[in-house]
This record gives sequence, structure tokens and C-alpha cells, in this order.
Amino acid sequence: MTRLMVGRTLERICKAVLLLCLVHFLIMMILYFDVYSQRFDIFSRFNAARGANASRGAHHYYYNFSRPNATFASYLATADQLLPSARPDTNHTPPTPKPIPPCPEIPPGLVGRLLIEFSSQMTLERVQRENPNVTEGGKYTPPDCRPKQKVAIIIPFRHREHHLKYWLHYLHPILRRQKIDYGIYIVNQLGEDTFNRAKLLNVGYTEALKDAEYDCFIFSDVDLIPMDDRNLYHCYDQPRHFAIAMDKFGFRLPYAGYFGGVSGLSKKQFLKINGFPNEYWGWGGEDDDIYNRITLNGMKVSRPDVRIGRYRMIKHERDKHNEPNPQRFNKIQNTKNTMRRDGISSLTYRLVSVKKYPLYTNISVEIGKPPPRPIRG
Repeated sequence: MTRLMVGRTLERICKAVLLLCLVHFLIMMILYFDVYSQRFDIFSRFNAARGANASRGAHHYYYNFSRPNATFASYLATADQLLPSARPDTNHTPPTPKPIPPCPEIPPGLVGRLLIEFSSQMTLERVQRENPNVTEGGKYTPPDCRPKQKVAIIIPFRHREHHLKYWLHYLHPILRRQKIDYGIYIVNQLGEDTFNRAKLLNVGYTEALKDAEYDCFIFSDVDLIPMDDRNLYHCYDQPRHFAIAMDKFGFRLPYAGYFGGVSGLSKKQFLKINGFPNEYWGWGGEDDDIYNRITLNGMKVSRPDVRIGRYRMIKHERDKHNEPNPQRFNKIQNTKNTMRRDGISSLTYRLVSVKKYPLYTNISVEIGKPPPRPIRG
């Protein structure tokens, strides 16, 4: 009987201990899940508050300051009370765009010797399709580098629409490969009076500067096409003569002082020689006068290598009202006496219109008539 009672007592004690263990286990599980849910909630609110601060400034954040193994507690704090590692990054700035590098001295996309021919049919629509990056007025700026100079290309013009199409067809791609920041200006002499190439070039210089801040000027005849794109159309330390080897001269320089066809001067160089003469009416003489102005002002003419400065000329008959000037030889001998009073400082003309086309800017002007020639006695 005693043994039976002892057995039942032990059984009750074991059940009680087991029940206590079960209760303890349940309490621990409840506490565990309660703390877990609070931790999840605090991080949710903390992240939400960080996102809101980006648009509204100072806010409150929930942050866990509880010690290890202690019961979790939440503290309401402002951003200034947070630990440095927990403060939101309010000084973040977007990345600055990468600066555009300067254009290389020798552009990598140059081709070298070019095949120039004038037999295929040419239209301005075709040239425009071939040069979609050229903007209104015949302007272009390289998108991937910064050119050192801004170049105005000036062409004296009258009744040469056929030649202009070929010139634009070849020169726009060449200039773009050379990474030139340029604008093209066609200076059109209205009327049928005697042609004056140098005076038109002075007009082009003046009108181009009204359009943009150019610091380099290339003066080109409309019938001359470069045969090598390494003949870079920009200005140099000395006045530049580009067209040194034309096909009509057997690809040789006709004489040492020749400065015709295509030339280039910086703004400073142009003003130093008082621009070009205005009194050379008809064909010839003005380029020799310009050469004299350069040398008389202590400068020298620079030229490319003869293998690079080659040009093809579009064959044509001599223009009407552009006959050889019989006074040119006397004028050339007097450059020293005339260059200070005859030039950009004495230029007069009447501007009729300026029209911007997709491939060039057309400047139409009236430049007057030549003075009557003296009667020989």
C-alpha cells in the first residue's frame, strides 16, 4: 500500500514538472516572437523615415539603442541625435558630367589622299543628306571634343552655283573629319559690274563676325577642292597658304610669292595687315598685294607639305566682267604706300540680304563700281 502511494506521488510530481516545462517553453516562444516582430517593425519605420527625409528635411527616426541581451526598446529621436553611422546622407550630389577633352592636333579619322571627280550629278539635296549634322547656315561643331579655334570659311561668289554644289559636297565631310568648329559664308556680289574678289573677302570677314565670335578665317575660291584631308583648315602661328600645288600648275607652286586660291589668317593677323585691298577690280593682283602686306608687317607665309597641299580645280571659262586688271602690276608695287589707307578700315558696301540655308549662309551685297580709268594722253 505504501509503495503504491509513493508511486502515484512521483507520477504527479513528474507531470507537474512536465507541465511547468511546457508553460516555460510557451512563454519563451511568445517572448521570442514578440521581440522579433518589434525588430522587424522598427527597421521598417527607420527605412521609411530615411526615404521621407530626402524630400521633407528633418524627421524623427526609430532607432535601437538597447544593450546586448537586454529587452528591446524603441527610442524616438531626431536626425541630430542619431549616431553618425545612422544619419542619412543629406550631402549627396549627382555626378558631374565628364568634361569634353580638347580636339587632338591630328584627328584620328583622317583619310589622307582623296579621289576628287566632277563627273557625277550633284544636288544640294544629296549634299544635305550626306551631312545631317551640319546645322542651319552651314555650321558644325564637333560633339566629342573642344576645338581650339572657331573658323569662318569665306567664299567670294557670283554665278557659280554648279561649282558650289561640288565644293559643299567635298568640303563638309573633310571639315567634319578635321574636327573643325566652322561656319560657311558665301559672299555674293550682286549686279554685273566688275568683280572684286578681295573686297568681297573683306565683306565676308565683317559679316561673319556679326554672326559669331570667329578667331580664324579661311578664304577660298569656290572652284578649288583639296585632294588630301590632312591639309587642316585652321589658323597657324603665321598666315597660311593652303593651295600650294594646283593641278592647273602641274601641282607646283607657280612662284615663291604666290598666295592665291585658298589662304587663312587669324583675326589678329588679318587686322595687322589692315585686311585685304578694296581697289583690285577684275582678275589678278590682289593675292600678290596680300602677300606683300604680310611680309611688310614682319610675318612669313606658312605652307603645308607639297604632297598634302594638292588641289583640283573645277574647269570653267573665265567669268564675264572679271577680265584681267591692267593696273594690277602698278598697284602691287605700291602696297607699302596703300595698305594703311586701303583695307578693312576703308571698307564700304551695302548689305542687301543675309539668308541661312541648310549648308551655308548667303550674304548678298552691292560693292560699287571701279573708278574710271585715267585717259592715256
